[in-house]
Amino acid sequence: MAEGEAPNGTHTPKTPTPKHASLALTEYTANPSPKPGSSPRERVQNAGVPESLLLPNGYPDYLRLISTAKVYQVIDETPLTHAINLSNRLECNVMLKREDLLPVFSFKLRGAYNKMAHLSEAERWKGVIACSAGNHAQGVAFSARKLRIPATITMPTGTPAIKHTNVTRMGGNVVLHGADFDEAKAECGRLSAMHGLTNIPPFDDPYVIAGQGTIGKEILQQADLDRLEAIFCCVGGGGLIAGTGVYMKRMAPHVKIIGVETYDANALVQSLKKGERVTLKDVGLFADGAAVKTVGEETFRICSEVVDEVIQVDTDDICAAIKDVFEDTRSILEPAGALSLAGLKKYVERNPSEDTRRQLVAVASGANMNFDRLRFVAERAAIGEKKEALLAVNIPERPGAFAHLVAGVNPMNVTEFCYRYSTPASADVLIGISVPASTRERDIKDLIQRLEQDGMTARDLSGDELAKSHVRYLVGGRSNAENERLFAFEFPERGGALHKFLTTLQPGFNISLFHYRNYGGDIGKVLAGIQCPPGEEAGLEKFLRDIGYGYTEETNNETYKIFMRPVQ
Repeated sequence: MAEGEAPNGTHTPKTPTPKHASLALTEYTANPSPKPGSSPRERVQNAGVPESLLLPNGYPDYLRLISTAKVYQVIDETPLTHAINLSNRLECNVMLKREDLLPVFSFKLRGAYNKMAHLSEAERWKGVIACSAGNHAQGVAFSARKLRIPATITMPTGTPAIKHTNVTRMGGNVVLHGADFDEAKAECGRLSAMHGLTNIPPFDDPYVIAGQGTIGKEILQQADLDRLEAIFCCVGGGGLIAGTGVYMKRMAPHVKIIGVETYDANALVQSLKKGERVTLKDVGLFADGAAVKTVGEETFRICSEVVDEVIQVDTDDICAAIKDVFEDTRSILEPAGALSLAGLKKYVERNPSEDTRRQLVAVASGANMNFDRLRFVAERAAIGEKKEALLAVNIPERPGAFAHLVAGVNPMNVTEFCYRYSTPASADVLIGISVPASTRERDIKDLIQRLEQDGMTARDLSGDELAKSHVRYLVGGRSNAENERLFAFEFPERGGALHKFLTTLQPGFNISLFHYRNYGGDIGKVLAGIQCPPGEEAGLEKFLRDIGYGYTEETNNETYKIFMRPVQ
Protein backbone atom coordinates (compact mmCIF):
# COMPACT_ATOMS: atom_id res chain seq x y z
CA MET A 1 0.00 0.00 0.00
CA ALA A 2 1.42 3.40 -0.98
CA GLU A 3 2.32 6.00 1.62
CA GLY A 4 -0.78 7.92 2.76
CA GLU A 5 -3.11 5.39 1.18
CA ALA A 6 -5.95 3.92 3.17
CA PRO A 7 -8.16 0.88 2.52
CA ASN A 8 -10.84 1.02 -0.15
CA GLY A 9 -8.70 3.07 -2.55
CA THR A 10 -8.70 6.20 -0.42
CA HIS A 11 -5.87 8.52 0.51
CA THR A 12 -5.14 10.53 3.61
CA PRO A 13 -5.36 14.28 2.91
CA LYS A 14 -2.33 16.51 3.15
CA THR A 15 -4.44 19.53 4.10
CA PRO A 16 -8.16 19.82 4.85
CA THR A 17 -10.63 22.11 3.14
CA PRO A 18 -12.82 24.45 5.20
CA LYS A 19 -14.95 22.93 7.95
CA HIS A 20 -17.60 24.25 10.29
CA ALA A 21 -18.81 22.36 13.32
CA SER A 22 -20.85 24.87 15.34
CA LEU A 23 -23.61 25.80 12.89
CA ALA A 24 -25.41 23.66 10.31
CA LEU A 25 -24.76 26.05 7.43
CA THR A 26 -25.85 23.76 4.60
CA GLU A 27 -28.78 21.39 4.52
CA TYR A 28 -26.73 18.21 4.68
CA THR A 29 -24.60 19.34 7.63
CA ALA A 30 -27.72 19.39 9.79
CA ASN A 31 -27.90 16.67 12.40
CA PRO A 32 -29.36 13.46 10.92
CA SER A 33 -32.81 12.32 11.90
CA PRO A 34 -33.01 9.60 14.57
CA LYS A 35 -32.79 6.05 13.27
CA PRO A 36 -36.23 4.48 12.83
CA GLY A 37 -36.82 1.45 15.00
CA SER A 38 -38.84 -0.48 12.45
CA SER A 39 -37.80 -3.49 10.39
CA PRO A 40 -36.56 -3.22 6.78
CA ARG A 41 -39.95 -4.37 5.46
CA GLU A 42 -41.84 -1.85 7.62
CA ARG A 43 -39.56 0.99 6.58
CA VAL A 44 -40.01 0.46 2.85
CA GLN A 45 -43.74 -0.08 3.26
CA ASN A 46 -43.90 3.19 5.19
CA ALA A 47 -42.14 4.77 2.21
CA GLY A 48 -45.04 3.66 0.01
CA VAL A 49 -43.45 0.63 -1.69
CA PRO A 50 -46.20 -1.96 -2.26
CA GLU A 51 -45.74 -5.61 -1.32
CA SER A 52 -45.65 -6.58 -4.99
CA LEU A 53 -42.43 -4.58 -5.48
CA LEU A 54 -40.54 -6.14 -2.57
CA LEU A 55 -38.05 -8.96 -2.78
CA PRO A 56 -38.51 -12.03 -0.56
CA ASN A 57 -36.06 -10.54 1.96
CA GLY A 58 -38.31 -7.53 2.45
CA TYR A 59 -36.19 -5.03 0.56
CA PRO A 60 -37.31 -3.17 -2.59
CA ASP A 61 -36.85 -4.75 -6.01
CA TYR A 62 -34.89 -1.82 -7.42
CA LEU A 63 -34.60 -3.29 -10.89
CA ARG A 64 -38.38 -3.09 -11.21
CA LEU A 65 -38.65 0.23 -9.38
CA ILE A 66 -36.13 1.82 -11.73
CA SER A 67 -37.63 0.23 -14.84
CA THR A 68 -41.07 1.61 -13.93
CA ALA A 69 -39.90 5.02 -12.68
CA LYS A 70 -42.02 7.96 -13.81
CA VAL A 71 -39.23 10.46 -14.36
CA TYR A 72 -39.76 10.57 -18.13
CA GLN A 73 -43.07 12.30 -17.58
CA VAL A 74 -41.04 15.41 -16.83
CA ILE A 75 -37.55 14.97 -18.38
CA ASP A 76 -35.86 13.64 -21.47
CA GLU A 77 -32.89 11.31 -21.41
CA THR A 78 -29.69 13.30 -20.78
CA PRO A 79 -26.80 12.85 -23.24
CA LEU A 80 -23.55 11.00 -22.66
CA THR A 81 -20.98 13.49 -23.98
CA HIS A 82 -17.47 12.58 -25.09
CA ALA A 83 -14.95 14.90 -23.39
CA ILE A 84 -12.55 15.00 -26.31
CA ASN A 85 -9.81 17.24 -24.89
CA LEU A 86 -9.67 15.43 -21.58
CA SER A 87 -9.81 12.03 -23.29
CA ASN A 88 -6.78 12.92 -25.39
CA ARG A 89 -4.90 14.08 -22.33
CA LEU A 90 -5.73 11.03 -20.20
CA GLU A 91 -5.45 8.58 -23.13
CA CYS A 92 -8.84 6.97 -22.57
CA ASN A 93 -12.46 7.71 -23.48
CA VAL A 94 -13.90 10.06 -20.85
CA MET A 95 -17.68 10.37 -21.05
CA LEU A 96 -19.79 12.92 -19.17
CA LYS A 97 -23.35 12.04 -18.17
CA ARG A 98 -24.90 15.49 -18.50
CA GLU A 99 -27.29 15.79 -15.56
CA ASP A 100 -26.48 19.50 -15.53
CA LEU A 101 -28.71 19.85 -18.61
CA LEU A 102 -31.91 18.95 -16.74
CA PRO A 103 -34.49 21.73 -16.15
CA VAL A 104 -33.21 22.46 -12.61
CA PHE A 105 -29.56 21.85 -13.63
CA SER A 106 -29.24 18.85 -11.31
CA PHE A 107 -29.99 15.12 -11.10
CA LYS A 108 -32.05 15.81 -7.96
CA LEU A 109 -35.13 16.35 -10.12
CA ARG A 110 -35.26 12.64 -10.96
CA GLY A 111 -35.63 11.41 -7.39
CA ALA A 112 -37.94 14.17 -6.21
CA TYR A 113 -40.33 13.76 -9.13
CA ASN A 114 -40.39 9.96 -8.95
CA LYS A 115 -41.21 10.07 -5.23
CA MET A 116 -43.97 12.64 -5.68
CA ALA A 117 -45.44 10.96 -8.76
CA HIS A 118 -46.05 7.83 -6.65
CA LEU A 119 -48.00 9.64 -3.92
CA SER A 120 -51.66 8.80 -3.46
CA GLU A 121 -54.37 11.30 -4.34
CA ALA A 122 -54.94 11.99 -0.64
CA GLU A 123 -51.25 12.66 -0.09
CA ARG A 124 -51.10 14.93 -3.12
CA TRP A 125 -54.12 16.89 -1.93
CA LYS A 126 -52.51 17.58 1.46
CA GLY A 127 -49.22 18.60 -0.11
CA VAL A 128 -45.51 17.95 0.37
CA ILE A 129 -42.71 19.53 2.36
CA ALA A 130 -38.90 19.47 2.29
CA CYS A 131 -36.03 21.18 4.08
CA SER A 132 -33.50 22.40 1.54
CA ALA A 133 -31.99 25.52 0.02
CA GLY A 134 -30.22 23.76 -2.83
CA ASN A 135 -30.83 21.43 -5.74
CA HIS A 136 -33.29 19.25 -3.81
CA ALA A 137 -35.48 22.29 -3.08
CA GLN A 138 -35.63 23.18 -6.76
CA GLY A 139 -36.35 19.57 -7.71
CA VAL A 140 -39.27 19.40 -5.28
CA ALA A 141 -40.66 22.79 -6.35
CA PHE A 142 -40.38 21.97 -10.07
CA SER A 143 -42.01 18.56 -9.58
CA ALA A 144 -44.80 20.04 -7.48
CA ARG A 145 -45.63 22.52 -10.21
CA LYS A 146 -45.75 19.79 -12.85
CA LEU A 147 -47.89 17.52 -10.66
CA ARG A 148 -50.00 20.39 -9.27
CA ILE A 149 -49.16 19.51 -5.69
CA PRO A 150 -48.79 22.22 -3.00
CA ALA A 151 -45.17 22.34 -1.86
CA THR A 152 -43.58 23.95 1.19
CA ILE A 153 -39.81 24.34 1.49
CA THR A 154 -38.21 25.33 4.80
CA MET A 155 -34.90 27.19 4.86
CA PRO A 156 -32.90 29.12 7.48
CA THR A 157 -33.69 32.81 7.74
CA GLY A 158 -30.22 33.75 6.48
CA THR A 159 -30.57 31.87 3.17
CA PRO A 160 -29.37 34.06 0.25
CA ALA A 161 -32.27 35.60 -1.65
CA ILE A 162 -31.31 33.96 -4.95
CA LYS A 163 -31.91 30.51 -3.45
CA HIS A 164 -35.39 31.06 -2.07
CA THR A 165 -36.36 33.26 -5.02
CA ASN A 166 -35.70 30.36 -7.41
CA VAL A 167 -37.98 28.09 -5.39
CA THR A 168 -40.71 30.74 -5.17
CA ARG A 169 -40.48 31.31 -8.92
CA MET A 170 -41.29 27.63 -9.46
CA GLY A 171 -44.38 27.90 -7.27
CA GLY A 172 -43.02 26.60 -3.96
CA ASN A 173 -44.05 28.17 -0.65
CA VAL A 174 -40.85 29.11 1.17
CA VAL A 175 -40.81 29.22 4.97
CA LEU A 176 -37.73 30.94 6.39
CA HIS A 177 -37.12 29.72 9.93
CA GLY A 178 -34.22 29.43 12.33
CA ALA A 179 -30.56 30.37 12.32
CA ASP A 180 -29.34 27.18 10.65
CA PHE A 181 -30.52 23.98 8.99
CA ASP A 182 -30.98 22.15 12.29
CA GLU A 183 -33.68 24.64 13.24
CA ALA A 184 -35.14 24.73 9.72
CA LYS A 185 -35.29 20.92 9.70
CA ALA A 186 -37.10 20.92 13.05
CA GLU A 187 -39.65 23.37 11.65
CA CYS A 188 -40.07 21.13 8.61
CA GLY A 189 -40.93 18.23 10.90
CA ARG A 190 -43.36 20.34 12.92
CA LEU A 191 -45.23 21.58 9.85
CA SER A 192 -45.33 18.09 8.38
CA ALA A 193 -46.93 16.67 11.53
CA MET A 194 -49.33 19.58 11.98
CA HIS A 195 -50.69 19.64 8.42
CA GLY A 196 -50.19 16.02 7.36
CA LEU A 197 -47.66 16.98 4.68
CA THR A 198 -45.54 14.28 3.06
CA ASN A 199 -41.84 14.89 3.62
CA ILE A 200 -39.79 14.43 0.43
CA PRO A 201 -36.35 13.22 1.56
CA PRO A 202 -33.28 14.15 -0.49
CA PHE A 203 -31.83 10.62 -0.77
CA ASP A 204 -32.88 7.98 1.78
CA ASP A 205 -36.09 6.72 0.18
CA PRO A 206 -36.70 3.82 -2.26
CA TYR A 207 -38.54 5.95 -4.82
CA VAL A 208 -35.92 8.71 -4.64
CA ILE A 209 -33.17 6.12 -5.08
CA ALA A 210 -35.06 4.57 -8.01
CA GLY A 211 -35.43 7.97 -9.64
CA GLN A 212 -31.70 8.54 -9.46
CA GLY A 213 -31.20 4.96 -10.67
CA THR A 214 -32.63 5.88 -14.07
CA ILE A 215 -29.22 7.47 -14.70
CA GLY A 216 -27.71 3.99 -14.62
CA LYS A 217 -30.43 2.72 -16.92
CA GLU A 218 -29.59 5.42 -19.47
CA ILE A 219 -25.84 4.86 -19.24
CA LEU A 220 -26.42 1.16 -19.90
CA GLN A 221 -28.16 2.07 -23.17
CA GLN A 222 -25.76 4.84 -24.20
CA ALA A 223 -22.31 3.46 -23.36
CA ASP A 224 -20.24 0.83 -25.13
CA LEU A 225 -20.59 -1.99 -22.60
CA ASP A 226 -17.65 -3.89 -24.05
CA ARG A 227 -15.40 -0.89 -23.32
CA LEU A 228 -17.11 0.51 -20.23
CA GLU A 229 -14.79 0.07 -17.25
CA ALA A 230 -16.22 2.27 -14.51
CA ILE A 231 -18.88 4.82 -13.57
CA PHE A 232 -17.97 7.62 -11.16
CA CYS A 233 -20.62 9.24 -8.94
CA CYS A 234 -20.36 12.02 -6.39
CA VAL A 235 -21.40 10.90 -2.92
CA GLY A 236 -23.36 12.96 -0.44
CA GLY A 237 -26.20 11.04 1.14
CA GLY A 238 -25.70 8.22 -1.35
CA GLY A 239 -28.88 8.33 -3.44
CA LEU A 240 -27.14 8.81 -6.79
CA ILE A 241 -24.51 6.10 -6.39
CA ALA A 242 -26.96 3.67 -4.75
CA GLY A 243 -29.52 3.97 -7.54
CA THR A 244 -26.97 3.91 -10.36
CA GLY A 245 -24.98 1.11 -8.75
CA VAL A 246 -27.84 -1.23 -7.89
CA TYR A 247 -29.08 -1.11 -11.50
CA MET A 248 -25.69 -1.49 -13.16
CA LYS A 249 -24.60 -4.37 -10.94
CA ARG A 250 -27.74 -6.30 -11.89
CA MET A 251 -27.42 -5.59 -15.61
CA ALA A 252 -23.64 -5.23 -16.17
CA PRO A 253 -21.80 -6.50 -13.08
CA HIS A 254 -18.38 -6.10 -14.69
CA VAL A 255 -18.70 -2.30 -14.58
CA LYS A 256 -17.03 -0.76 -11.52
CA ILE A 257 -19.13 1.61 -9.43
CA ILE A 258 -16.83 4.19 -7.89
CA GLY A 259 -17.85 6.89 -5.45
CA VAL A 260 -16.06 10.20 -5.04
CA GLU A 261 -15.96 12.26 -1.84
CA THR A 262 -13.86 15.10 -0.51
CA TYR A 263 -11.29 14.26 2.15
CA ASP A 264 -13.20 16.24 4.76
CA ALA A 265 -16.73 15.07 3.87
CA ASN A 266 -16.07 11.35 3.59
CA ALA A 267 -18.97 9.75 5.45
CA LEU A 268 -19.20 6.83 3.00
CA VAL A 269 -15.47 6.08 3.15
CA GLN A 270 -15.55 5.91 6.92
CA SER A 271 -18.83 4.01 7.02
CA LEU A 272 -17.63 1.32 4.60
CA LYS A 273 -14.39 0.99 6.53
CA LYS A 274 -16.23 0.54 9.83
CA GLY A 275 -19.03 -1.60 8.42
CA GLU A 276 -21.76 0.67 9.74
CA ARG A 277 -22.96 4.21 9.23
CA VAL A 278 -20.65 6.82 10.73
CA THR A 279 -21.75 10.35 11.61
CA LEU A 280 -19.02 12.92 11.00
CA LYS A 281 -18.40 15.55 13.65
CA ASP A 282 -17.96 18.22 11.00
CA VAL A 283 -17.66 18.39 7.22
CA GLY A 284 -15.88 20.46 4.60
CA LEU A 285 -18.21 22.82 2.79
CA PHE A 286 -16.57 23.63 -0.54
CA ALA A 287 -18.55 20.91 -2.35
CA ASP A 288 -21.63 21.93 -0.37
CA GLY A 289 -24.02 19.83 -2.47
CA ALA A 290 -22.29 16.72 -1.10
CA ALA A 291 -21.39 17.97 2.39
CA VAL A 292 -23.24 15.29 4.38
CA LYS A 293 -22.59 14.22 7.96
CA THR A 294 -23.93 10.70 7.47
CA VAL A 295 -25.11 8.67 4.48
CA GLY A 296 -28.66 7.37 4.38
CA GLU A 297 -29.62 4.09 6.01
CA GLU A 298 -31.03 2.47 2.87
CA THR A 299 -28.39 4.03 0.63
CA PHE A 300 -25.63 2.67 2.85
CA ARG A 301 -27.13 -0.82 2.73
CA ILE A 302 -27.07 -0.68 -1.07
CA CYS A 303 -23.62 0.92 -1.29
CA SER A 304 -22.19 -1.82 0.91
CA GLU A 305 -23.19 -4.28 -1.81
CA VAL A 306 -22.55 -2.41 -5.06
CA VAL A 307 -19.74 0.13 -4.55
CA ASP A 308 -16.31 -1.10 -5.65
CA GLU A 309 -14.23 1.80 -4.42
CA VAL A 310 -14.44 5.32 -3.03
CA ILE A 311 -11.87 7.90 -4.13
CA GLN A 312 -11.19 11.06 -2.15
CA VAL A 313 -10.22 14.40 -3.69
CA ASP A 314 -9.47 17.90 -2.44
CA THR A 315 -10.59 21.40 -3.32
CA ASP A 316 -7.89 21.91 -5.94
CA ASP A 317 -8.80 18.65 -7.68
CA ILE A 318 -12.42 19.81 -7.91
CA CYS A 319 -11.47 23.23 -9.30
CA ALA A 320 -9.34 21.57 -11.98
CA ALA A 321 -12.24 19.28 -12.91
CA ILE A 322 -14.58 22.27 -13.26
CA LYS A 323 -12.08 23.79 -15.67
CA ASP A 324 -11.81 20.50 -17.61
CA VAL A 325 -15.57 20.36 -18.14
CA PHE A 326 -15.63 24.00 -19.22
CA GLU A 327 -12.89 23.44 -21.78
CA ASP A 328 -14.73 20.47 -23.30
CA THR A 329 -18.35 21.66 -23.08
CA ARG A 330 -18.30 25.40 -22.24
CA SER A 331 -20.51 24.50 -19.27
CA ILE A 332 -19.63 25.31 -15.67
CA LEU A 333 -20.39 22.69 -13.03
CA GLU A 334 -20.83 23.40 -9.34
CA PRO A 335 -18.16 21.86 -7.06
CA ALA A 336 -20.28 18.81 -6.14
CA GLY A 337 -21.15 18.39 -9.81
CA ALA A 338 -17.47 18.07 -10.72
CA LEU A 339 -16.60 15.66 -7.90
CA SER A 340 -17.08 12.60 -10.09
CA LEU A 341 -14.69 13.85 -12.77
CA ALA A 342 -12.07 14.77 -10.18
CA GLY A 343 -12.26 11.19 -8.95
CA LEU A 344 -12.09 9.80 -12.48
CA LYS A 345 -8.86 11.69 -13.12
CA LYS A 346 -7.31 10.37 -9.93
CA TYR A 347 -8.42 6.83 -10.86
CA VAL A 348 -6.66 7.09 -14.24
CA GLU A 349 -3.52 8.37 -12.53
CA ARG A 350 -3.50 5.38 -10.17
CA ASN A 351 -4.59 2.81 -12.76
CA PRO A 352 -2.68 3.46 -16.01
CA SER A 353 -3.59 1.28 -18.97
CA GLU A 354 -2.37 0.76 -22.50
CA ASP A 355 -5.99 0.36 -23.61
CA THR A 356 -6.76 3.83 -24.97
CA ARG A 357 -10.28 2.74 -25.90
CA ARG A 358 -11.44 1.96 -22.37
CA GLN A 359 -14.49 4.00 -21.43
CA LEU A 360 -14.93 5.84 -18.13
CA VAL A 361 -18.15 7.70 -17.27
CA ALA A 362 -18.39 10.62 -14.84
CA VAL A 363 -21.86 11.78 -13.80
CA ALA A 364 -21.87 15.58 -14.11
CA SER A 365 -24.45 15.88 -11.37
CA GLY A 366 -25.16 19.59 -11.14
CA ALA A 367 -24.42 23.10 -12.38
CA ASN A 368 -25.97 25.45 -9.81
CA MET A 369 -22.76 27.42 -9.41
CA ASN A 370 -22.60 30.69 -7.49
CA PHE A 371 -21.07 33.11 -10.01
CA ASP A 372 -18.94 34.84 -7.37
CA ARG A 373 -17.19 31.53 -6.70
CA LEU A 374 -15.66 31.46 -10.17
CA ARG A 375 -12.76 33.68 -9.11
CA PHE A 376 -11.71 31.20 -6.45
CA VAL A 377 -12.15 28.23 -8.82
CA ALA A 378 -10.01 29.89 -11.49
CA GLU A 379 -7.25 30.69 -8.98
CA ARG A 380 -7.09 27.16 -7.63
CA ALA A 381 -7.59 25.21 -10.86
CA ALA A 382 -3.95 25.56 -11.92
CA ILE A 383 -2.77 24.01 -8.66
CA GLY A 384 -5.39 21.29 -8.98
CA GLU A 385 -4.15 20.53 -12.48
CA LYS A 386 -0.64 20.34 -11.01
CA LYS A 387 0.38 23.06 -13.48
CA GLU A 388 1.35 25.58 -10.81
CA ALA A 389 3.57 25.31 -7.76
CA LEU A 390 3.69 27.70 -4.81
CA LEU A 391 7.14 27.98 -3.21
CA ALA A 392 8.56 29.81 -0.20
CA VAL A 393 12.13 30.87 -1.00
CA ASN A 394 14.61 32.43 1.41
CA ILE A 395 17.16 34.60 -0.40
CA PRO A 396 20.03 36.89 0.73
CA GLU A 397 18.88 40.49 1.24
CA ARG A 398 21.19 42.23 -1.20
CA PRO A 399 20.84 44.12 -4.52
CA GLY A 400 20.21 41.83 -7.47
CA ALA A 401 18.99 38.94 -5.32
CA PHE A 402 15.54 38.96 -6.91
CA ALA A 403 16.99 38.89 -10.41
CA HIS A 404 19.21 36.02 -9.33
CA LEU A 405 16.15 34.13 -8.07
CA VAL A 406 14.21 34.66 -11.30
CA ALA A 407 17.23 33.57 -13.30
CA GLY A 408 17.43 30.42 -11.19
CA VAL A 409 13.78 29.66 -11.92
CA ASN A 410 14.22 30.18 -15.69
CA PRO A 411 12.92 28.75 -18.04
CA MET A 412 9.86 28.18 -15.82
CA ASN A 413 7.28 30.98 -15.92
CA VAL A 414 6.74 32.94 -12.72
CA THR A 415 3.00 33.33 -12.05
CA GLU A 416 3.17 35.07 -8.67
CA PHE A 417 5.80 36.96 -6.69
CA CYS A 418 5.11 38.26 -3.19
CA TYR A 419 7.70 39.93 -0.96
CA ARG A 420 8.33 42.67 1.59
CA TYR A 421 11.48 43.61 3.48
CA SER A 422 11.78 41.79 6.79
CA THR A 423 15.39 41.61 8.06
CA PRO A 424 18.73 43.05 6.89
CA ALA A 425 20.17 39.58 6.35
CA SER A 426 17.60 37.73 4.25
CA ALA A 427 14.20 37.92 2.58
CA ASP A 428 11.36 35.42 2.31
CA VAL A 429 9.59 35.33 -1.04
CA LEU A 430 6.36 33.58 -2.00
CA ILE A 431 6.62 32.63 -5.65
CA GLY A 432 4.22 30.90 -8.01
CA ILE A 433 5.67 28.86 -10.87
CA SER A 434 4.07 27.31 -13.94
CA VAL A 435 5.13 23.67 -14.38
CA PRO A 436 4.09 20.84 -16.73
CA ALA A 437 1.79 18.43 -14.89
CA SER A 438 3.53 15.36 -16.31
CA THR A 439 6.95 16.30 -14.89
CA ARG A 440 5.85 18.40 -11.91
CA GLU A 441 7.48 16.48 -9.07
CA ARG A 442 10.79 16.09 -10.87
CA ASP A 443 10.89 19.73 -12.00
CA ILE A 444 10.16 21.10 -8.52
CA LYS A 445 12.77 18.84 -6.94
CA ASP A 446 15.36 19.93 -9.51
CA LEU A 447 14.48 23.61 -9.00
CA ILE A 448 14.82 23.40 -5.22
CA GLN A 449 18.23 21.75 -5.62
CA ARG A 450 19.35 24.46 -8.09
CA LEU A 451 18.30 27.21 -5.72
CA GLU A 452 20.11 25.58 -2.81
CA GLN A 453 23.29 25.44 -4.88
CA ASP A 454 22.93 29.20 -5.40
CA GLY A 455 22.66 29.88 -1.66
CA MET A 456 18.86 29.97 -1.44
CA THR A 457 16.47 27.64 0.38
CA ALA A 458 13.04 26.73 -0.95
CA ARG A 459 9.99 24.83 0.30
CA ASP A 460 6.98 23.63 -1.72
CA LEU A 461 3.77 25.08 -0.22
CA SER A 462 1.39 23.87 -2.95
CA GLY A 463 -0.39 21.59 -0.48
CA ASP A 464 -0.66 24.12 2.34
CA GLU A 465 -4.20 25.49 2.67
CA LEU A 466 -3.08 28.50 4.72
CA ALA A 467 -0.61 29.48 2.01
CA LYS A 468 -3.17 29.14 -0.78
CA SER A 469 -6.11 30.81 0.96
CA HIS A 470 -4.51 33.60 2.98
CA VAL A 471 -0.74 34.04 3.11
CA ARG A 472 -0.32 34.57 -0.63
CA TYR A 473 -2.42 37.73 -0.18
CA LEU A 474 -0.84 38.79 3.12
CA VAL A 475 2.90 38.59 2.54
CA GLY A 476 4.15 41.91 3.85
CA GLY A 477 6.81 41.43 6.46
CA ARG A 478 7.01 39.91 9.91
CA SER A 479 5.24 41.18 13.01
CA ASN A 480 6.95 41.84 16.32
CA ALA A 481 3.67 41.41 18.17
CA GLU A 482 4.34 39.55 21.40
CA ASN A 483 2.40 36.46 22.46
CA GLU A 484 0.55 36.36 19.15
CA ARG A 485 -1.69 33.37 18.37
CA LEU A 486 -3.17 32.85 14.93
CA PHE A 487 -6.69 31.57 14.23
CA ALA A 488 -8.62 30.80 11.03
CA PHE A 489 -12.34 31.45 11.53
CA GLU A 490 -15.42 30.65 9.47
CA PHE A 491 -18.83 32.27 9.66
CA PRO A 492 -22.07 32.18 7.60
CA GLU A 493 -21.67 34.54 4.64
CA ARG A 494 -24.69 36.82 4.29
CA GLY A 495 -25.51 40.52 4.34
CA GLY A 496 -23.84 42.22 7.30
CA ALA A 497 -22.11 39.00 8.36
CA LEU A 498 -18.59 40.44 8.39
CA HIS A 499 -19.70 43.41 10.49
CA LYS A 500 -21.40 41.05 12.92
CA PHE A 501 -18.28 38.91 13.08
CA LEU A 502 -16.10 41.94 13.81
CA THR A 503 -18.38 43.14 16.59
CA THR A 504 -18.44 39.63 18.06
CA LEU A 505 -14.67 39.15 17.86
CA GLN A 506 -13.83 41.34 20.86
CA PRO A 507 -12.02 39.06 23.26
CA GLY A 508 -10.49 41.83 25.32
CA PHE A 509 -7.13 41.01 23.76
CA ASN A 510 -5.34 42.98 21.09
CA ILE A 511 -6.01 41.83 17.51
CA SER A 512 -2.66 42.02 15.74
CA LEU A 513 -3.59 40.58 12.34
CA PHE A 514 -6.80 40.40 10.35
CA HIS A 515 -7.43 39.12 6.84
CA TYR A 516 -10.77 38.47 5.18
CA ARG A 517 -11.57 37.15 1.73
CA ASN A 518 -14.99 36.52 0.23
CA TYR A 519 -15.01 33.17 -1.58
CA GLY A 520 -18.40 33.69 -3.20
CA GLY A 521 -19.91 30.84 -1.20
CA ASP A 522 -21.97 30.41 1.95
CA ILE A 523 -18.96 30.57 4.26
CA GLY A 524 -16.80 33.61 5.06
CA LYS A 525 -13.15 33.04 6.05
CA VAL A 526 -11.08 35.22 8.36
CA LEU A 527 -7.49 34.93 9.53
CA ALA A 528 -6.90 36.75 12.82
CA GLY A 529 -3.91 37.20 15.09
CA ILE A 530 -4.71 37.70 18.78
CA GLN A 531 -2.14 38.71 21.40
CA CYS A 532 -2.66 36.60 24.50
CA PRO A 533 -0.50 37.54 27.52
CA PRO A 534 0.93 34.71 29.65
CA GLY A 535 -1.62 33.41 32.13
CA GLU A 536 -4.60 34.50 30.02
CA GLU A 537 -4.80 31.36 27.84
CA ALA A 538 -7.84 29.93 29.61
CA GLY A 539 -9.81 33.14 29.13
CA LEU A 540 -9.01 33.26 25.41
CA GLU A 541 -9.95 29.63 24.89
CA LYS A 542 -13.27 30.14 26.72
CA PHE A 543 -14.01 33.15 24.53
CA LEU A 544 -13.29 31.14 21.37
CA ARG A 545 -15.67 28.39 22.50
CA ASP A 546 -18.42 30.85 23.41
CA ILE A 547 -18.54 32.90 20.20
CA GLY A 548 -19.98 29.93 18.26
CA TYR A 549 -17.87 30.23 15.13
CA GLY A 550 -15.80 27.34 13.80
CA TYR A 551 -12.08 27.96 14.06
CA THR A 552 -8.69 26.30 13.68
CA GLU A 553 -5.56 27.48 15.45
CA GLU A 554 -2.70 28.05 13.01
CA THR A 555 -0.05 29.35 15.44
CA ASN A 556 2.29 26.45 14.69
CA ASN A 557 1.74 26.50 10.95
CA GLU A 558 5.08 26.53 9.11
CA THR A 559 3.90 29.09 6.56
CA TYR A 560 2.91 31.47 9.35
CA LYS A 561 6.33 31.08 10.97
CA ILE A 562 8.16 31.75 7.69
CA PHE A 563 6.33 34.91 6.63
CA MET A 564 4.69 36.58 9.62
CA ARG A 565 6.54 35.85 12.85
CA PRO A 566 9.81 37.44 14.03
CA VAL A 567 13.05 35.55 13.44
CA GLN A 568 13.83 33.68 16.65
